[in-house]
Amino acid sequence: MHATRVSRRQLLLRASAVLAGSAAVGVAEAEGAWPQKAIRLVVPIAPGGGTDMVARTIIDTLSQRLGQPVVIDHRPGASTVIGTDLVARARPDGYTLLLSGSTSFSVNPALRGPQSYNPARDLAPVAIVARVPLVLYAGGNTPWRSLPELIAAARARPGSIRYATFGNASGSHLTGELFALAAGITLQDVAYRGSSQAVLAVIGGEVELGVDTVASVAPHARAGRLRALGIMGAARSCLLPGVRTLSEQGLPDASFDAWYGMAAPPRTPAPVLAKLTRAINATMCNPAVQAKLRAQGMEPVSIGAAGFSRQVDAEIPRYRALAHRAGIVSDE
Repeated sequence: MHATRVSRRQLLLRASAVLAGSAAVGVAEAEGAWPQKAIRLVVPIAPGGGTDMVARTIIDTLSQRLGQPVVIDHRPGASTVIGTDLVARARPDGYTLLLSGSTSFSVNPALRGPQSYNPARDLAPVAIVARVPLVLYAGGNTPWRSLPELIAAARARPGSIRYATFGNASGSHLTGELFALAAGITLQDVAYRGSSQAVLAVIGGEVELGVDTVASVAPHARAGRLRALGIMGAARSCLLPGVRTLSEQGLPDASFDAWYGMAAPPRTPAPVLAKLTRAINATMCNPAVQAKLRAQGMEPVSIGAAGFSRQVDAEIPRYRALAHRAGIVSDE
């Protein structure tokens, strides 16, 4: 009886060793096999905005690291929901990835009702790759040359001043209402399909104000087509060093920092995610990539999946409370 028990134990140990060895070989093979073809990087915003800038800055170096082309696929609409949903439903093989701003990961879940995707369930976070300050700006032909002048005009004519957003219940909508709430004024939001369309609308006089990344606004501000009134982040931007933060101008409750992250479909194999994460880390440590991002007013970072998830978990309840206070209601 004793010999039989020892024999069974040995068989179990041997079987466990074989399974462990097979699993290790499987992991190595899966990681080594990917990628074998071009990778689609879905950007759920129209070309020309901050998300597009980040994508175009990193894809060449990321392609070199992975040994395959990384191709941008713009899928704008519905405050990034269309493109994000596409990735959430994509085959989890590592060949369809998402690069988007915090709108996709924390603003949408906080502000929108039932939707086609749930970020916590339907996306696998990979890394946050950049942080970027936002700026409140006005058209170059508007009469306001300072934040106090704008606030005084808005108080005199409640609801008459319009600002461009990337869609109802989007990040730009939230930040616009956050500013209005902190300033004690009422503004009228007008939705556009993306950053570039919103900027052009303000330049063309369709609306008076907008909230966007410093990278998108700075060239137009320097040319006089737009007028930067205040940085919404915690610190000033090197691209617009003379523009004070809203906090410096007496509105600390209007502070908001944006960021960009990469995610994959759920159930993407762990070895693929591990290889992708290493490639992203190396890309974000590349001096040329860092210099290009900083030249556009962005701060390159490489925050892994765990930090990514903590960021989202902290932001969702804050944004939900802000939306409730500001009366933002999703139309979906």
